[in-house]
Amino acid sequence: MASNGQLVVHRDGKWAVRKTGSDRVTKKFNTQKEAIREARKITKNQGNGLNIHGLDGRIRDQDSYG
Repeated sequence: MASNGQLVVHRDGKWAVRKTGSDRVTKKFNTQKEAIREARKITKNQGNGLNIHGLDGRIRDQDSYG
């Protein structure tokens, strides 16, 4: 996992995008699909990695755009 990448996580009943190492959420979405779409846009622009977490908190998928 890239230390400067993005995460898609389940938080407070919504799906959130946040930067790795930060507790601050960039944006929340009703569906995981929407959150993944936004996180991919961010990571492609920044050229870093993306970790997608499931409801259980475990990483279920990863992408790298570096």
